[in-house]
Amino acid sequence: MRFLILLIALIPVSGFAEAFDRPIPQAQSATAELWFFLATLALIAALIAVARVVARR
Repeated sequence: MRFLILLIALIPVSGFAEAFDRPIPQAQSATAELWFFLATLALIAALIAVARVVARR
């Protein structure tokens, strides 16, 4: 009888788990797109500045 109880306790119950629902990504706001654009321009400007400094040496 103990063996039967142990056997039942070891049966996985993952078959009863709820299916995973992927979260739907939200669209970016206009403000976020503006900040991303400004950050992109700043990065490009920094890369150009570094390239000019390195080229002089």
